Amino acid sequence: LRTASKMFCACAADVRDAAPNAITCEVCLGMPGAMPVLNREAVRHVLAVGIAIGATTPEVTRWDRKNYFYPDLPKGYQISQYELPLASAGRLPVETSRGTVEVGITRAHLEEDTARLQHTTIGGRAVSLLDYDRSGVPLLEIVTDPVIHDAETARRYAEELRLLLVTIGASDAAMESGQMRVEANVSLRPAGSQAFGTRVEVKNMNSFRSVERAIEFEIARQEAALRAGEPLIQETRGWDDDRGVTYHMRTKETSDDYRYFPDPDLPPLHVEAAWLAEIAAGLPELPAARRARYEGDLGLSAYDADVLVADAGATAVFEVARAADPTLPAKKLSNWVS
Repeated sequence: LRTASKMFCACAADVRDAAPNAITCEVCLGMPGAMPVLNREAVRHVLAVGIAIGATTPEVTRWDRKNYFYPDLPKGYQISQYELPLASAGRLPVETSRGTVEVGITRAHLEEDTARLQHTTIGGRAVSLLDYDRSGVPLLEIVTDPVIHDAETARRYAEELRLLLVTIGASDAAMESGQMRVEANVSLRPAGSQAFGTRVEVKNMNSFRSVERAIEFEIARQEAALRAGEPLIQETRGWDDDRGVTYHMRTKETSDDYRYFPDPDLPPLHVEAAWLAEIAAGLPELPAARRARYEGDLGLSAYDADVLVADAGATAVFEVARAADPTLPAKKLSNWVS
C-alpha cells in the first residue's frame, strides 16, 4: 500500500533502495515486548478499495494472529485479518474476449508483510540470507470467489484490479518491483460436478503474461495427471518463467493449520459511517465509469477508451487537452494521445 510508514511502526514503508536490514526497529524485527500501533492511512486505503468494488465493511473489525513458522517471519506469526475483514462481498467486472465477466471478491483485508529471503552462495556454500527491511510493510490481500474459469479472465482481472488500485492511489502496484503479487489457486473437476477438485496454489508470477502462462500450464498439468489416474495433492508450486513450468515448493496448509486467534495487542477497530462517507466522496472517477463516459458521452470506441484509461499518463494528457479546447474532436484527440 502507498503509505509513508510501515503497518505497525514508524519505519519507512518504501524500502526498495535501502541496504539490507537498514530500515528496521524493535517492532518490525519482532522483538519481545514491542507493541504494534495501527497505521490509519493503510486502513483508509483498504476502505477505499472496498468502496470502489462495492464491498461491505463491518461496523467493528479486528486483527488476528496467523501462526506459522518460516524463517522470514520474526514473531512466529503474522498480524492479519480472518473472520472480520475490512471489506467483503465485492465485485469487479472485467472485459474478456468472451464478454464481460463479473468477478466476485470474497474479501479484502489488511496485514503485514514478511521479511525477504535471499538464496545465494558464499564461499562455495549455499546459504539463505534474511533482509528485514520489508518486514511490516502494509499489505492488502484480495481474495476472489471461485468464479474464474480460464487463464485469460484471470489475467484481465489482475490487470483491471491493478488499474483500480493505481487510480484511487492505494498502491503503485508495480509488479516488477514486488508491489503487486498474484497467486492463483487452480483446481479441476469433472464436467457437471459441483465439488471442487484438489486446489494447487501457484506463486512467483511477476507479470500479467506470467499469470496467464502459469495458469494455462497448471491446467494442462492437472488435466494430464487426472486423465492418467494420478492423484493430485494440495500444494504450493512456484512458476519458472524461463522454462515455462510450475514446480513443487511445499504442501499447502489449510486455515485451521494457522490457528488464528484475535491479537491481544490491538483493540477492535470501530469504522464510523462518517469516515466511510468521507472516503467515498474523495474517490476519483473509477476506470469502468471513465470508459463508459468516453464511449457514451464522447463517442469513442471501446478500444480507444480502453487505451486511454489503461494508462494514467494518457488519461491526464487527454483530459487536460480537452479542457484546454473542448471543441477538439474526441476521436482526433484520442488518436493523437495514443
